Formats: sequence, C-alpha cells, structure tokens
Amino acid sequence: MNKYVMTILLRHRKETAVNVQKILTGWGCMIKTRLGIHDGILDNCSDTGLIILELVGEPSKMKEFQRKLGLIQDVDAQLVELTLNKA
Repeated sequence: MNKYVMTILLRHRKETAVNVQKILTGWGCMIKTRLGIHDGILDNCSDTGLIILELVGEPSKMKEFQRKLGLIQDVDAQLVELTLNKA
C-alpha cells in the first residue's frame, strides 16, 4: 500500500497564500487531509508557512499538482511516496 504526502513551504506567506489557496481549491478532490502551520500568534504572525497534505488519486496528477504549486514564486512543494512493506 502506498501513501502520498505533499509538503508545501510558503515564504512571504501573506502574498503567496492567495495563489496557493486557488490551486488547492482546484485540486481539492485529491486532498484527503490538510494541515497548515505557521509560527506566531495574534499580531505576531510569521512570514513563512507550512502546509502538509495527504493525497489520494493518480500519482501522475499529484505530480502535476506539485508542478503547478512550484510555478508560484516563493513556494516549494515536495511530493513524498511512502510504501508499507509487508512483514
């Protein structure tokens, strides 16, 4: 069984988040789980953010999703395939 996780690092979060959100919405049917993390609270928000996604579907479409995110300046997306070996 394979699991797919994508990590997305945003720099200049306030500027990049809108474009990232548009892409996430467009590919939303592939997203099973989403976790967004940024440092800071209230008036002290950080300028970077990390999004972790658990994805489902075709790996070729996941790679295209990753490519689209990578076109946004100051965004780095990495797709990770995890495989469970039978004991």
